[in-house]
Amino acid sequence: MAVRAVVIEADGGSRGNPGPAGYGAVVRDPGTGEVLAERSESIGTTTNNVAEYRGLIAGLEAAAELGAAEVEARMDSKLVVEQMCGRWQIKHPGLRPLAAQAAALVGRFDAVRFTWIPRERNKHADALANAAMDAAAGKPSTAARVAEPPRQVAGPDSPGRAAAREVAARAATAKATGTDPATTPASWEPRPTEEGTRLILVRHGETERTVQKRYSGRGDVPLTARGRAQARATAARVAELAPSVAAVVSSPLSRCTATAEAVSALVGDPPVRPDEDLIECDFGIWEGRTFAEVREGWPGELDAWLASTRVAPPEGESFTAVAARTGRAVDRLRSAYPGETVVVVSHVSPIKLVLRDALAAGDAFLHRLYLDTAGVSVLDLYPDGGVAVRLVNDTAHLRNL
Repeated sequence: MAVRAVVIEADGGSRGNPGPAGYGAVVRDPGTGEVLAERSESIGTTTNNVAEYRGLIAGLEAAAELGAAEVEARMDSKLVVEQMCGRWQIKHPGLRPLAAQAAALVGRFDAVRFTWIPRERNKHADALANAAMDAAAGKPSTAARVAEPPRQVAGPDSPGRAAAREVAARAATAKATGTDPATTPASWEPRPTEEGTRLILVRHGETERTVQKRYSGRGDVPLTARGRAQARATAARVAELAPSVAAVVSSPLSRCTATAEAVSALVGDPPVRPDEDLIECDFGIWEGRTFAEVREGWPGELDAWLASTRVAPPEGESFTAVAARTGRAVDRLRSAYPGETVVVVSHVSPIKLVLRDALAAGDAFLHRLYLDTAGVSVLDLYPDGGVAVRLVNDTAHLRNL
């Protein structure tokens, strides 16, 4: 039977660093503390950090085999925890593929949280790792197996049970509202457009950073002269699609509000309403750097970020977090403007995530879809949860610029 949430305790080490090495991992029920799975292995001669990563990977694999959706990974390795959270660089080339493998496993869960714990709270995994190190060294195990003390089953008002109830409530809400792709009604029949909320998604016009291929997140960079021309051309295209609209909402950054104001002027001049949930992803310390600079300076972190939407850039924000807030914005618009048209001016990451979710696509979609500056996409959202994507990245209006 699949479990919804688990706790992983993982450890690894070597006798000599490098030396005979092994890892241990324990998967527990978060409410009762019951051990659901154990993993340990001798891995020959290697370093402490490699063994620690191998322990984490084994724990994540065991959690996935159990069908877990939410994971808290606890380790006494500050390095592994900080690197998986994106706060520390992965400088050692031998750790980068392991971090990428762990990040790919993270992507199989709905949510993963990494927590540092002191060694004395990681005794079970530590004992498994030490037994594996003894085996790697060809010696009888000197590690004392940790006796599991009796654990009281979580009571009805315990934090573990409360968390489980919250998860169940969220799942029930998703099914009731039709936001779960598995319950969204399927149909081949065209639906009347007037029944749904139409969102016209517009990416902002060109900036210096888009031209220079730099990460451009929360920095407030203005449109270039060509970007302003793109905004005017896009406004004319949106007016062709919808001569009047119920609202124009925008990321609060100036490259979006300037684009939105140009659009508003041609569709009935509604006020531009800023929405913080439409702001671009926070790229952390990568902000303003070129793609090549990030590849050179943070190769391991970049691989981990590309491998999983749940991994954030160092000091930044994950795409999972961006998707959560853009989803909130879309839900608000669906509720506030039934049967009406709304223009949404935002950035490449939020728009990609909205389209990914509208198409019930996987995360690979994010790397395969290209969105031009000032491109236009259109989708219809219906009250029963149905979605129709009608246009993606239309740029015909930019051909003469």
